[in-house]
Amino acid sequence: QLQLVESGGGLVQPGGSLRLSCTRSGSTLDYYAISWFRQAPGKERDFVAAITRRGDSTDYADSVKGRFTISRDNAKDTVYLQMNSLKPEDTAVYYCAADRRFSGTSRTLSVYDYWGQGTQVTVSS
Repeated sequence: QLQLVESGGGLVQPGGSLRLSCTRSGSTLDYYAISWFRQAPGKERDFVAAITRRGDSTDYADSVKGRFTISRDNAKDTVYLQMNSLKPEDTAVYYCAADRRFSGTSRTLSVYDYWGQGTQVTVSS
């Protein structure tokens, strides 16, 4: 059984940066493609970024492309989301999710087997 734990959220001013981490307890993350999703109050949970199990390919939502970077360190069993040039509209609870697929990634929520509890990111002056 895989359990995911996010950390690194907080309050930041517009234009600032944060780095989110997704770690695990239980099974190693090596077998999973990992994605980040976010959910703002009153809105649906949306795809943000994804990385393959080997870290050889990534995918980004248009709204974050060029500002956010997803990466993974399999030796540390951790996936990161570096968020730069943050905007108020980035305010949301951010979730990491794991999908045990051999290759590629997916933007579809329903394919993900495991989810973390979320970490709040607030961008405000």
